[in-house]
Amino acid sequence: MTSASQLRSGKTHRDENFPVASWIIHPRHRALILAFYNFVRTADDIADHATLAARDKLSYLDMLEAELLGHGDSQPETVNLRRALAERSMPPRHAQDVLTAFRMDVTKLRYEHWDEVMHYCRYSAMPVGRFMLDVHGESTSTWAASDALCAGLQINNHLQDCGKDYRNLNRVYLPRDALAAAGASVEALGAGRASAPLLQCLHSLATRTEGLLHEGKSLSADVRDIRLGLEISVIQAFAHRIVHLLRIRDPLSETVHLGPVELLLYSVGAVASEMTRRAVGRRPVSKPAAGA
Repeated sequence: MTSASQLRSGKTHRDENFPVASWIIHPRHRALILAFYNFVRTADDIADHATLAARDKLSYLDMLEAELLGHGDSQPETVNLRRALAERSMPPRHAQDVLTAFRMDVTKLRYEHWDEVMHYCRYSAMPVGRFMLDVHGESTSTWAASDALCAGLQINNHLQDCGKDYRNLNRVYLPRDALAAAGASVEALGAGRASAPLLQCLHSLATRTEGLLHEGKSLSADVRDIRLGLEISVIQAFAHRIVHLLRIRDPLSETVHLGPVELLLYSVGAVASEMTRRAVGRRPVSKPAAGA
Protein backbone atom coordinates (compact mmCIF):
# COMPACT_ATOMS: atom_id res chain seq x y z
CA MET A 1 0.00 0.00 0.00
CA THR A 2 1.29 3.45 -0.94
CA SER A 3 2.24 5.62 2.02
CA ALA A 4 -0.52 8.05 2.96
CA SER A 5 2.07 10.83 2.73
CA GLN A 6 2.39 10.20 -1.00
CA LEU A 7 -1.31 10.95 -1.43
CA ARG A 8 -0.98 14.48 -0.05
CA SER A 9 -2.18 17.29 -2.31
CA GLY A 10 0.71 19.57 -1.47
CA LYS A 11 -1.51 21.93 0.53
CA THR A 12 0.06 23.08 3.80
CA HIS A 13 -1.01 25.05 6.85
CA ARG A 14 0.03 28.23 5.03
CA ASP A 15 -2.72 27.67 2.43
CA GLU A 16 -5.63 27.68 4.87
CA ASN A 17 -8.26 30.42 5.31
CA PHE A 18 -7.22 30.79 8.95
CA PRO A 19 -3.91 30.82 10.83
CA VAL A 20 -2.52 27.46 11.94
CA ALA A 21 0.06 27.55 14.75
CA SER A 22 0.99 31.12 13.81
CA TRP A 23 3.62 33.19 15.60
CA ILE A 24 0.89 34.32 18.00
CA ILE A 25 0.62 30.86 19.57
CA HIS A 26 3.19 30.06 22.24
CA PRO A 27 6.12 28.08 20.76
CA ARG A 28 5.61 25.24 23.24
CA HIS A 29 2.31 24.37 21.55
CA ARG A 30 3.27 24.68 17.89
CA ALA A 31 4.82 21.24 17.35
CA LEU A 32 1.71 19.47 18.67
CA ILE A 33 -0.65 21.70 16.68
CA LEU A 34 1.33 21.14 13.48
CA ALA A 35 1.40 17.39 14.11
CA PHE A 36 -2.38 17.45 14.45
CA TYR A 37 -2.72 19.59 11.32
CA ASN A 38 -0.50 17.31 9.22
CA PHE A 39 -2.45 14.25 10.33
CA VAL A 40 -5.76 15.93 9.49
CA ARG A 41 -4.46 17.30 6.18
CA THR A 42 -3.25 13.84 5.15
CA ALA A 43 -6.62 12.27 5.95
CA ASP A 44 -8.47 15.11 4.20
CA ASP A 45 -6.38 14.70 1.05
CA ILE A 46 -7.09 10.97 1.04
CA ALA A 47 -10.84 11.58 1.29
CA ASP A 48 -10.65 14.13 -1.55
CA HIS A 49 -8.25 12.18 -3.77
CA ALA A 50 -9.36 12.38 -7.40
CA THR A 51 -8.50 8.84 -8.52
CA LEU A 52 -8.47 6.69 -5.38
CA ALA A 53 -11.41 4.29 -5.14
CA ALA A 54 -13.82 4.79 -2.24
CA ARG A 55 -12.97 1.44 -0.65
CA ASP A 56 -9.26 2.31 -0.77
CA LYS A 57 -9.89 5.72 0.80
CA LEU A 58 -11.74 4.04 3.66
CA SER A 59 -8.92 1.51 4.07
CA TYR A 60 -6.37 4.31 4.38
CA LEU A 61 -8.51 6.16 6.90
CA ASP A 62 -8.94 2.97 8.94
CA MET A 63 -5.18 2.43 8.84
CA LEU A 64 -4.54 5.98 10.06
CA GLU A 65 -6.87 5.43 12.99
CA ALA A 66 -5.33 2.07 13.84
CA GLU A 67 -1.84 3.56 13.91
CA LEU A 68 -3.09 6.54 15.90
CA LEU A 69 -4.19 4.02 18.51
CA GLY A 70 -0.77 2.34 18.49
CA HIS A 71 -1.28 -0.46 15.99
CA GLY A 72 1.57 0.12 13.54
CA ASP A 73 4.21 2.70 12.72
CA SER A 74 4.20 2.97 8.92
CA GLN A 75 2.67 6.45 8.55
CA PRO A 76 4.88 9.36 9.71
CA GLU A 77 2.04 11.83 10.24
CA THR A 78 0.23 9.35 12.48
CA VAL A 79 3.33 8.40 14.47
CA ASN A 80 4.25 12.06 14.99
CA LEU A 81 0.80 12.93 16.28
CA ARG A 82 0.56 9.87 18.50
CA ARG A 83 3.90 10.68 20.13
CA ALA A 84 3.08 14.38 20.48
CA LEU A 85 -0.22 13.55 22.17
CA ALA A 86 1.48 11.03 24.47
CA GLU A 87 3.95 13.68 25.62
CA ARG A 88 1.01 15.76 26.86
CA SER A 89 -0.99 12.74 28.09
CA MET A 90 -3.79 13.77 25.72
CA PRO A 91 -6.22 11.25 24.20
CA PRO A 92 -6.64 10.97 20.42
CA ARG A 93 -10.42 11.53 20.48
CA HIS A 94 -10.43 14.78 18.49
CA ALA A 95 -8.35 13.25 15.71
CA GLN A 96 -10.63 10.22 15.69
CA ASP A 97 -13.68 12.48 15.38
CA VAL A 98 -12.16 14.17 12.34
CA LEU A 99 -11.60 10.78 10.72
CA THR A 100 -15.34 10.17 11.11
CA ALA A 101 -15.99 13.28 9.01
CA PHE A 102 -13.60 12.15 6.30
CA ARG A 103 -15.34 8.78 6.11
CA MET A 104 -18.56 10.73 5.62
CA ASP A 105 -16.87 12.63 2.77
CA VAL A 106 -16.19 9.32 1.06
CA THR A 107 -19.65 7.84 1.53
CA LYS A 108 -22.04 10.82 1.65
CA LEU A 109 -22.30 13.19 -1.32
CA ARG A 110 -25.53 15.06 -0.50
CA TYR A 111 -27.08 16.68 2.58
CA GLU A 112 -30.82 16.96 3.04
CA HIS A 113 -31.06 19.86 5.47
CA TRP A 114 -29.12 22.22 7.73
CA ASP A 115 -29.08 19.80 10.67
CA GLU A 116 -27.27 17.21 8.53
CA VAL A 117 -24.64 19.78 7.62
CA MET A 118 -24.25 20.67 11.29
CA HIS A 119 -23.86 16.97 12.11
CA TYR A 120 -21.03 16.86 9.60
CA CYS A 121 -19.48 19.96 11.20
CA ARG A 122 -19.66 18.19 14.58
CA TYR A 123 -16.98 15.84 13.28
CA SER A 124 -15.17 17.88 10.63
CA ALA A 125 -14.71 21.25 12.34
CA MET A 126 -15.75 21.29 15.99
CA PRO A 127 -13.08 18.75 17.08
CA VAL A 128 -10.39 21.07 15.73
CA GLY A 129 -11.49 23.90 18.00
CA ARG A 130 -11.90 21.57 20.95
CA PHE A 131 -8.40 20.22 20.33
CA MET A 132 -6.94 23.73 20.37
CA LEU A 133 -8.74 24.50 23.62
CA ASP A 134 -7.50 21.26 25.20
CA VAL A 135 -3.92 21.98 24.12
CA HIS A 136 -4.12 25.27 26.01
CA GLY A 137 -5.78 23.73 29.06
CA GLU A 138 -9.01 25.68 28.61
CA SER A 139 -12.31 24.72 30.23
CA THR A 140 -14.86 22.66 28.34
CA SER A 141 -17.28 25.52 29.08
CA THR A 142 -15.66 27.24 26.07
CA TRP A 143 -16.71 24.45 23.72
CA ALA A 144 -20.14 25.85 22.84
CA ALA A 145 -18.75 29.12 21.47
CA SER A 146 -15.89 27.26 19.80
CA ASP A 147 -18.29 24.81 18.16
CA ALA A 148 -20.31 27.69 16.68
CA LEU A 149 -17.20 29.45 15.37
CA CYS A 150 -15.75 26.26 13.88
CA ALA A 151 -19.05 25.33 12.22
CA GLY A 152 -19.20 28.81 10.74
CA LEU A 153 -15.65 28.47 9.40
CA GLN A 154 -16.51 25.10 7.88
CA ILE A 155 -19.66 26.33 6.14
CA ASN A 156 -17.81 29.41 4.89
CA ASN A 157 -15.45 26.96 3.23
CA HIS A 158 -18.33 24.91 1.83
CA LEU A 159 -19.82 28.03 0.25
CA GLN A 160 -16.49 29.27 -1.09
CA ASP A 161 -15.73 25.92 -2.74
CA CYS A 162 -19.25 24.82 -3.69
CA GLY A 163 -18.55 24.87 -7.42
CA LYS A 164 -15.20 23.11 -7.16
CA ASP A 165 -16.57 20.46 -4.79
CA TYR A 166 -19.39 19.68 -7.21
CA ARG A 167 -17.25 19.63 -10.37
CA ASN A 168 -14.29 17.73 -8.94
CA LEU A 169 -15.87 15.43 -6.35
CA ASN A 170 -19.64 15.45 -7.09
CA ARG A 171 -19.96 16.49 -3.45
CA VAL A 172 -22.57 19.04 -2.42
CA TYR A 173 -22.78 20.40 1.12
CA LEU A 174 -25.58 22.85 0.29
CA PRO A 175 -28.74 21.35 1.87
CA ARG A 176 -31.23 20.00 -0.67
CA ASP A 177 -34.11 21.74 1.07
CA ALA A 178 -32.35 25.13 0.86
CA LEU A 179 -31.74 24.62 -2.86
CA ALA A 180 -35.35 23.56 -3.39
CA ALA A 181 -36.71 26.53 -1.43
CA ALA A 182 -34.82 28.89 -3.73
CA GLY A 183 -35.81 26.98 -6.86
CA ALA A 184 -32.18 26.08 -7.56
CA SER A 185 -30.76 22.84 -8.89
CA VAL A 186 -27.61 20.98 -7.90
CA GLU A 187 -26.53 21.02 -11.55
CA ALA A 188 -26.38 24.84 -11.45
CA LEU A 189 -23.20 24.47 -9.38
CA GLY A 190 -21.40 23.33 -12.52
CA ALA A 191 -21.86 26.69 -14.27
CA GLY A 192 -19.30 29.45 -14.45
CA ARG A 193 -21.74 31.88 -12.85
CA ALA A 194 -24.48 31.27 -10.31
CA SER A 195 -28.07 31.48 -11.53
CA ALA A 196 -30.37 33.88 -9.68
CA PRO A 197 -32.04 31.05 -7.68
CA LEU A 198 -28.68 29.52 -6.76
CA LEU A 199 -27.30 32.91 -5.74
CA GLN A 200 -30.35 33.45 -3.54
CA CYS A 201 -29.69 30.10 -1.87
CA LEU A 202 -25.99 30.85 -1.36
CA HIS A 203 -26.66 34.27 0.13
CA SER A 204 -29.31 32.84 2.44
CA LEU A 205 -26.91 30.17 3.70
CA ALA A 206 -24.20 32.80 4.20
CA THR A 207 -26.59 34.84 6.34
CA ARG A 208 -27.36 31.77 8.43
CA THR A 209 -23.63 31.08 8.76
CA GLU A 210 -23.09 34.64 9.93
CA GLY A 211 -25.44 33.81 12.77
CA LEU A 212 -23.15 30.95 13.81
CA LEU A 213 -20.16 33.27 13.83
CA HIS A 214 -22.02 35.67 16.10
CA GLU A 215 -22.80 32.76 18.45
CA GLY A 216 -19.05 32.19 18.74
CA LYS A 217 -18.22 35.86 19.22
CA SER A 218 -17.47 35.50 22.94
CA LEU A 219 -14.78 32.84 22.47
CA SER A 220 -11.76 35.15 22.29
CA ALA A 221 -12.83 36.62 25.65
CA ASP A 222 -13.78 33.27 27.18
CA VAL A 223 -10.30 31.74 26.91
CA ARG A 224 -7.74 32.49 29.61
CA ASP A 225 -4.64 32.13 27.44
CA ILE A 226 -3.90 35.58 25.99
CA ARG A 227 -2.06 34.26 22.94
CA LEU A 228 -4.90 31.89 22.11
CA GLY A 229 -7.37 34.73 22.56
CA LEU A 230 -5.43 36.82 20.06
CA GLU A 231 -5.30 33.95 17.58
CA ILE A 232 -9.04 33.40 17.90
CA SER A 233 -9.69 37.11 17.36
CA VAL A 234 -7.75 36.97 14.09
CA ILE A 235 -9.67 33.89 12.95
CA GLN A 236 -12.94 35.61 13.81
CA ALA A 237 -11.95 38.69 11.82
CA PHE A 238 -11.15 36.57 8.76
CA ALA A 239 -14.37 34.58 9.12
CA HIS A 240 -16.58 37.66 9.41
CA ARG A 241 -14.98 39.28 6.39
CA ILE A 242 -15.37 36.13 4.30
CA VAL A 243 -19.00 35.63 5.27
CA HIS A 244 -19.67 39.27 4.37
CA LEU A 245 -18.25 38.61 0.90
CA LEU A 246 -20.32 35.44 0.61
CA ARG A 247 -23.48 37.41 1.40
CA ILE A 248 -22.93 39.79 -1.54
CA ARG A 249 -20.82 37.92 -4.10
CA ASP A 250 -21.09 34.89 -6.37
CA PRO A 251 -18.50 32.27 -5.33
CA LEU A 252 -18.75 30.63 -8.77
CA SER A 253 -17.49 33.71 -10.59
CA GLU A 254 -16.11 36.17 -8.02
CA THR A 255 -13.31 36.18 -5.46
CA VAL A 256 -14.48 35.29 -1.97
CA HIS A 257 -11.05 34.68 -0.47
CA LEU A 258 -8.80 37.17 1.31
CA GLY A 259 -5.57 38.27 -0.34
CA PRO A 260 -2.22 38.70 1.48
CA VAL A 261 -2.72 42.41 2.14
CA GLU A 262 -6.23 41.86 3.52
CA LEU A 263 -4.98 39.01 5.71
CA LEU A 264 -2.28 41.25 7.15
CA LEU A 265 -4.61 44.20 7.75
CA TYR A 266 -7.31 42.11 9.40
CA SER A 267 -4.70 40.32 11.53
CA VAL A 268 -3.21 43.57 12.82
CA GLY A 269 -6.63 45.07 13.45
CA ALA A 270 -7.91 42.00 15.28
CA VAL A 271 -4.82 41.72 17.50
CA ALA A 272 -4.96 45.41 18.40
CA SER A 273 -8.68 45.21 19.15
CA GLU A 274 -8.36 42.12 21.34
CA MET A 275 -5.38 43.51 23.25
CA THR A 276 -7.32 46.71 23.93
CA ARG A 277 -10.39 44.77 25.00
CA ARG A 278 -8.37 42.66 27.44
CA ALA A 279 -6.63 45.75 28.81
CA VAL A 280 -9.93 47.43 29.71
CA GLY A 281 -11.76 44.21 30.60
CA ARG A 282 -14.58 44.74 28.13
CA ARG A 283 -16.38 41.74 26.66
CA PRO A 284 -17.27 41.62 22.96
CA VAL A 285 -20.81 42.58 22.01
CA SER A 286 -22.70 39.99 19.99
CA LYS A 287 -24.89 41.68 17.38
CA PRO A 288 -27.68 39.78 15.63
CA ALA A 289 -26.80 38.61 12.14
CA ALA A 290 -28.26 40.57 9.27
CA GLY A 291 -31.61 39.15 8.29
CA ALA A 292 -31.91 37.18 11.52
